Amino acid sequence: MDRQQDTQGPDARPVLEGPDIARVLTRIAHEIVERAKGADDVVLLGIPTRGVFLARRLAVKLEEITERAIPVGSLDITMYRDDLRMHPPRALARTEIPGDGIDGRLVVLVDDVLFSGRTIRAALDALNDIGRPRAVQLAVLVDRGHRELPIRADYVGKNLPTSLRETVKVLLAEEDGRDTVLLGAKQTAQ
Repeated sequence: MDRQQDTQGPDARPVLEGPDIARVLTRIAHEIVERAKGADDVVLLGIPTRGVFLARRLAVKLEEITERAIPVGSLDITMYRDDLRMHPPRALARTEIPGDGIDGRLVVLVDDVLFSGRTIRAALDALNDIGRPRAVQLAVLVDRGHRELPIRADYVGKNLPTSLRETVKVLLAEEDGRDTVLLGAKQTAQ
């Protein structure tokens, strides 16, 4: 999620709705299978919170395509963030690594929004403490640009050029009761 601002004003407009999200996840699943020449050694790790839900949905799509179970887990990056001192304390999420681990596997990190790249840098650091994958790729629902680090996604649901005065908010049924991606203006402090 866009870490700079969590609220949307009344002018927020949807840029993806439920059917669009399902369609881009299907496309990403096909791209993963094609690039990985199957999905025999693929492991999906979602970055909490919404990245975990997206990883689970992506695993279902991959299983439909490959007719085999795809290991899926979560990777908490909280203690690896470089902005811990700049924000209020946050609860730790769970890291769940599939039983066969990640060593020698193709790990696909899954997140909702790619922005500065700092979340993914933290995820790479966290992953390094868990094991040594053969390769690491990144799948995101939305890439909004404005990178501060040299990180790019391998699989993108929607490229959404934004200004720094805008926010992107992903809502998913598992957490928010509906599926949508909203683009709106940042709310100023009152």
